[in-house]
Amino acid sequence: MFGGKGGLGKTTFSAAAAYYLAKQGKKVLVFSVDPQASLSDIFKKDIFGKGPTEIMPNLYAQEIDADHRVREYQQEIRQKILDMYGMDKIPEEIESYIQAAAAEPAMEESAIFDEVVDIVVKGGYDYYIYDLVPLGHALYYLSMASVYDAWIGKITGLRQQMREYDQVAATIRRDKELDEDAILNELLYIKDRINKSSSILTDKEKTAFFFVLTPEEMIINDTLKAAELFAKFDVPLSGYIVNRVLPEELKGQNIPEYLKHRLDMQDHYLKVIDEVFKGQIHAWVPEMERDVTGLEMIEKLSTTMFG
Repeated sequence: MFGGKGGLGKTTFSAAAAYYLAKQGKKVLVFSVDPQASLSDIFKKDIFGKGPTEIMPNLYAQEIDADHRVREYQQEIRQKILDMYGMDKIPEEIESYIQAAAAEPAMEESAIFDEVVDIVVKGGYDYYIYDLVPLGHALYYLSMASVYDAWIGKITGLRQQMREYDQVAATIRRDKELDEDAILNELLYIKDRINKSSSILTDKEKTAFFFVLTPEEMIINDTLKAAELFAKFDVPLSGYIVNRVLPEELKGQNIPEYLKHRLDMQDHYLKVIDEVFKGQIHAWVPEMERDVTGLEMIEKLSTTMFG
């Protein structure tokens, strides 16, 4: 996983890491939940909402379409109601509730989280590169596993208690007991999926989280705060990548005063980074001469990152 504030290079590093691993013969899926569709821009290929799309041999990319996932959610809910209760059609009042629930702000996050669970649990790839949304949203997504797990645990406990009361009641009907089992099984299924995905995302043997930062004071401070928060969710912090480092050879050249001041400022904050994140920097990546888009530039960045 690559994370950090918006616009620092998370997506370009995700693409470069995926490219490198694919070139080593590994089957790789790089995927993003960011609705701005950055992977499409980087790979110069429209992949938004189209599922895993082959970019080159061994390398696949996917951008999640949250709206499409919400519509799938709605249809799944309708079908489960029909199956569980033996209805021929969804009652109007329930349909209006399904429509209203889809408009709730949390529904999009839930849909995206569910899609990520699908991707991680399904398997089929040697490596998954998760291009996270900016820090605040990333924390929300990563915390959802523990929040959902606790919520499902409580609901499942209540459902089991209800079954016990029903079994004691003299008026219990056999068909109702089957309905209760179906609901309980659905809750247990959701809980199992969440636990599987959560265990993978927090497994230090399987997962590595890299922060992306640049040599600027606010970025350094924000990254420090974020690292503390991420640690609370057991995210396996594996180190930092410093991006957009101006080349040293500029110093001996006749350059504008503005650029001299930028280099002096950079020198100061590179020393700060070295002290604050000592021994945890995996790469110092120079400012590229042009946008990292297309496989040629992705390969160049990949070579810089991995040597």
